[in-house]
Amino acid sequence: MPLSEDQRALVATVRDFVKREVVPIATELELADEYPHALVDQMRELGFFGATIPEEYGGSGAGAETYALLIEELAKGWMSLTGVLNTHLLVAHMIETSGTQEQRERFLPVMAQGERRAALCITEPDAGTDVAAVKTSAVRDGDDYVVNGRKMFITNGRYGSIYAIVCKTDMNADPPHRGISILLGEKGPGLDVVRDIPKLGYRGVETTEVAFEDYRTPATNLLGGTEGEGFRHVMGGLELGRINVAARAVGVARAALEAAMQYAQQRRTFGKPIAEHQAIQQKLADMATQVKAAHLLVMDAARKKDLGQRVDLEAGMAKLFASETCLNVATEAMRIHGGVGYTQDLPVERYFRDAPLMIIGEGTNEIQRQVIARNLLRHHSSGDFLFEAGL
Repeated sequence: MPLSEDQRALVATVRDFVKREVVPIATELELADEYPHALVDQMRELGFFGATIPEEYGGSGAGAETYALLIEELAKGWMSLTGVLNTHLLVAHMIETSGTQEQRERFLPVMAQGERRAALCITEPDAGTDVAAVKTSAVRDGDDYVVNGRKMFITNGRYGSIYAIVCKTDMNADPPHRGISILLGEKGPGLDVVRDIPKLGYRGVETTEVAFEDYRTPATNLLGGTEGEGFRHVMGGLELGRINVAARAVGVARAALEAAMQYAQQRRTFGKPIAEHQAIQQKLADMATQVKAAHLLVMDAARKKDLGQRVDLEAGMAKLFASETCLNVATEAMRIHGGVGYTQDLPVERYFRDAPLMIIGEGTNEIQRQVIARNLLRHHSSGDFLFEAGL
């Protein structure tokens, strides 16, 4: 399906921003692990932080497909920048779809303008993929909830100012996920950003450990106003999150493929460009085919999301295939570059370091395979899921 004029205009805007502002400084900032304040400010001015927030709250009201295109182009320049957007817009999506009207009116306008950025606090030292195992507690005390616990790997933890805290309001619920709620919090006493966690890749953007010690947030900040709905809120939000991660993976894979293509046509061995050697051509052919397939899977999941359908199957497939493709293409790009690809003189080594994040983020690929298989067996037991899904 061809892109609309609005989508083409957005892609052109992002590509221009990436070429002019991101690419010239990305390597320097990434290697120094320096937060890109100036780039984030420009992203705010361009309206990226309101991309999927409805127009009535000051956002652009873009659908998942348009959002995926934005993320893909941005990740092609520097994947870390997409993380600042993902967690922010995941929280906005949950507030839009599950929050009370008062919560939408209070939070979404400032989030759409990028004045305040959001962090999604799910993972803990002993709970990641198993969301129901979170131990962070929230106890009602008058007009407040008192939160105690510790969260790990929180993007926007230091420079954000709104926190969606996944916690247990009923520690004895059976099954445990029925005791999960989400509280919206803001910086204040009892909320402590303990440390920035050093990482292999995805550098420049903070990944933090956040502690909550007798942290108080108003009961009016209970997402949706009802306890025990947090697990459902998280699962709904992760569909969009997995589309985001898949689009990131396609962006990085495109960058790696582009670098490999250009280098293969310039580097000469045995009297000719290495692109004329059959071994290199076979690598490039496989890389390009995988990138195209990954892009189409992402677009398919995003379009169905825009139609209001559940897309845990499609988003899982897109995230699984795109992230594995990204790691493979980044590795092959390094092999095509040879020794220089292993150095910090070129960004190929960054693509290689960034790629594993997409295999882990928003649910490991092992979990994606479980999600895919369960959906096939539950909804498409004949095995002909493509026909049953309308091809």
